[in-house]
Amino acid sequence: MTDARQLGFDTLAIHAAAEPDPATGARQVPIYQTTAYVFRDADHAAKLFNLQEVGYIYSRLTNPTVSALANRVCALEGGAGAIACSSGHAAQIMALFPLMGPGRNVVASTRLYGGTMTQFSQTIKRFGWSAKFVDFDDLAALEAAVDGDTRAIFCESIANPGGYITDLDAVAAVANKVGLPLIVDNTSASPYLCNPIKHGATLVVHSATKYLTGNGTVTGGIVVDSGKFDWSASGKFPSLSEPEPAYHGLTFHPTLGAMAFTFHSIAIGLRDLGMTMNPQGAHYTLMGIETLSLRMQRHVENAQKVAEWLEKDPRIAHVTYAGLKSSPYHDRIARICPKGAGALFTFALKSGYEGCIKLIDNLKLFSHVANLGDTRSLIIHSASTTHRQLSPEQQVAAGAPPNVVRLSIGIENVEDIIADLDQAMTKALA
Repeated sequence: MTDARQLGFDTLAIHAAAEPDPATGARQVPIYQTTAYVFRDADHAAKLFNLQEVGYIYSRLTNPTVSALANRVCALEGGAGAIACSSGHAAQIMALFPLMGPGRNVVASTRLYGGTMTQFSQTIKRFGWSAKFVDFDDLAALEAAVDGDTRAIFCESIANPGGYITDLDAVAAVANKVGLPLIVDNTSASPYLCNPIKHGATLVVHSATKYLTGNGTVTGGIVVDSGKFDWSASGKFPSLSEPEPAYHGLTFHPTLGAMAFTFHSIAIGLRDLGMTMNPQGAHYTLMGIETLSLRMQRHVENAQKVAEWLEKDPRIAHVTYAGLKSSPYHDRIARICPKGAGALFTFALKSGYEGCIKLIDNLKLFSHVANLGDTRSLIIHSASTTHRQLSPEQQVAAGAPPNVVRLSIGIENVEDIIADLDQAMTKALA
């Protein structure tokens, strides 16, 4: 096949990392359901374990099906290398793992998925790490939050739950100025709507559970490395720039260049953390990605119509969809997400918290679930679920106050989506 970088998005979504199986000629990527791989001889085994040769050892590290998924997403994101792991949360830890250490911190946006907020504010403390949360619309505050112990800057391209679009160009400029990697969670946008690496991102993470798979059947995560960050320049990233004792003093970055982060994530991260994606899950996600562009087009089209209808409804206090001309983030679409503002947003009911609960209980087409990015339309009350662990102030900052519900608009007939919301609101206010 021609060089993947020269192919269009839709072609890559089908063909990247999907050469016919050399053993059987199978057209679809096979599910390599195996834990281990037979070595040619003792010398071959030794070279694999010493990272002197690329190949398969044990499926906790690499698996052909899982590798195909990582390589396909890497091609779609325009990265140098990528790994797949067990979940979106695992991907975030995998992204931070080579960069952090006891006493180090990450500066993160206040507009994050509630689970990420909890992971960063509470869970990572067990590693001796910490997080500072800043409104990334305030670039001066972002830069001021960086100190000598900061090792990364983290945000979402389209923020969950409100659908706010981050000015990645501006944030990347700050990251570049302070000499730190920018990590962007691109889950809500998908590579079809946004390409963070083009806007200066160092690492891109995904919950493959969402739009990449697209049907609510798989949990998985992806970390894509741009290959453009100089891990050796500052001395702040010794895991990548200094000799690794476990591999006889191998220095990942000088030795492996643009692939340093990816190889470290496999040889150290997956080896020791064990956040492995299973090959069947990888297969499902590979199949989902084949129709990603078609689904995202319908997601965006439907979301735009639903948001416009909601904005005009007198029962609604406000709608956060960036695709609306009234949104303060509307002017970022053409630059950051030129194919659309996604399908995730919130709206506030004038009837408040109780109205939100009654609305959800009266919906018929929408599924009340803790997920997004499904072909089905989904709804959740973030303040009482995904953002429940946050303080009221944090909920407001994250875009998840008590009078707000989050929608993930599916690809059903949009008239049916609107009709379901209409009848449920009518019953909620009766």
